[in-house]
Amino acid sequence: MSPSQLGGWIGGVLGGVIGLAGGVVGTYFGIRNTHGPRERRFMVRAAVVVWVAILLFLALLLALPSPWRFLLWIPYGILLPVGIILGNRRQQQIRREEDL
Repeated sequence: MSPSQLGGWIGGVLGGVIGLAGGVVGTYFGIRNTHGPRERRFMVRAAVVVWVAILLFLALLLALPSPWRFLLWIPYGILLPVGIILGNRRQQQIRREEDL
């Protein structure tokens, strides 16, 4: 293995570990910073759905052959922002209802 290949492997593994750690920390604080039990329950469910969806996306990205795996980015690019927007709206609705 050449030094440039080793650097690529180190960068890939390190980038994956840092990305995973960021996801775990973001999930933890997203749940921790909730204001009430309904909001916390919603955030836990939302976190589970997002983690499962992203793990499924990554598994399909690695398992599918080359022309098909590139098409996975189309629904991912549409569903991720839509899911974030709808999830944020629902969280704000729950927060308003709990404040009453």
